[in-house]
Amino acid sequence: MTGRGPRRRDLLVAGVAAAGQGLLPRQPARAQALLPSRRPPASRRRFASHAVEALIDATTPRIGDPVLAWMFANCFPNTLDTAVTTGRLEGRPDSFVVTGDIDALWLRDSAAQLSPYLPLARQDAGLRRLCAGLIARHALCLLIDPYANAFLRDPAGRVPLIWARHDITVMKLGVAERKWELDSLCHVLAFAHGYWQATGDTTPFDAMWHHAVAQAVGTMRVQQRLHDDGPYRFQRPSELASETLFGGGYGNPSRKVGLIHSMFRPSDDACLYPFFIPANLFAASVLRRLSGMLPQVGGERQLAADCDAFAKDLTELVGRHGVMPTAAGPVWAYEIDGFGNQLFMDDANIPSLLALPLFTDIGRDNPLYRRTRARALGPDNPYFFRGKAGEGIGGPHEGPRMIWPMSIIARAMTSDDNGEIRQCLRWLRDSQAGTGLMHESFDQDDPAHFTRGWFGWANGLFGTLILTLRRDRPALLEASL
Repeated sequence: MTGRGPRRRDLLVAGVAAAGQGLLPRQPARAQALLPSRRPPASRRRFASHAVEALIDATTPRIGDPVLAWMFANCFPNTLDTAVTTGRLEGRPDSFVVTGDIDALWLRDSAAQLSPYLPLARQDAGLRRLCAGLIARHALCLLIDPYANAFLRDPAGRVPLIWARHDITVMKLGVAERKWELDSLCHVLAFAHGYWQATGDTTPFDAMWHHAVAQAVGTMRVQQRLHDDGPYRFQRPSELASETLFGGGYGNPSRKVGLIHSMFRPSDDACLYPFFIPANLFAASVLRRLSGMLPQVGGERQLAADCDAFAKDLTELVGRHGVMPTAAGPVWAYEIDGFGNQLFMDDANIPSLLALPLFTDIGRDNPLYRRTRARALGPDNPYFFRGKAGEGIGGPHEGPRMIWPMSIIARAMTSDDNGEIRQCLRWLRDSQAGTGLMHESFDQDDPAHFTRGWFGWANGLFGTLILTLRRDRPALLEASL
């Protein structure tokens, strides 16, 4: 979802003072208008949407806390304001979406960054073109290399990102980084399905898109590795073990049980065990959605039937191999190897165990999920941190003490407890360190110590949280914190 290797540590902001900003005190409602917008001037915004602006105008007065209202107005349009480039490529609409402070398109991040705008696309032709352009760009990327996680603006570009230039793998033209992450394909397919559901528009689903879908599903099949190790291998000269793969670039050993191997997590960190359970559950859900979508958009019925059968197999296999016993009852494991070894932890990057209801068909009232959620939000998860500034899940990518706001957002979006949701909103409000935007992570005791001040996915996810509360819990949103 977001990991970029050791270089991201160079983006650490030692303190807000370095940016000429100070922590904002809590403001009375009448002070809301005094908070300076963190959006670029209108003339410098990358994309304008009348539907997005209308929604911001309609939502901010409904938010009882003035700082939260200010944050929503800054965060929700952030990707449109700063991260998109539109045009045409090979006769199709084209949208290139950077993650924020890294000038490359991550399959996962770009899909997640535009997903908050899908509900508005039916009423906004410009948004439809933008989203259709991303669907076309995604298809082109998958046809270039379904194993890559990130791509260059120029599909024929020869120079990958600086930290990927010495990777031992098969680099293709147009590839920025080549880490095989199952969730990247899942996010791409989920975005296309979400667009179709939101708009009913079938025009983006042309022959190139259908070819790319077949490529994606075929890659998942190959990475079951039922007969051999498959074509993908990756190694990187690095002092960080999480940046390279064991086993000559094929990852740690696995028993071929039918689950899909994923060599890297959505943090872009290497998997310890090759069967990443959240991504396999995501794949099952996406394949099930595809099986219903494909016949409606001119796709092959045989591929639709294969997707349906594949989804059923993955669901059954995760239930058989991916559940582990605890004193409180069974929970999902984070990773397994098929030999009986199971890892329990959770990472803030999505897909995660905490966020399962946000990207699968698993309901937040599912007993297995409830137990897993409780375990992920406690001391049995080595990447759950608690301090003076808040509590939440981080991950190996930024290491101990660093809480990711994405995990706090996911916690709020999977909760039925108003008190828990309200506390999550307080942590998000008080950890933005005067910037008015979400960050990648912040120190558990000092929110002025954060990483990545320009991070489109987290901003969009925060906007989605606020809009979800407006729809489902308006009284909570309108009350003061």
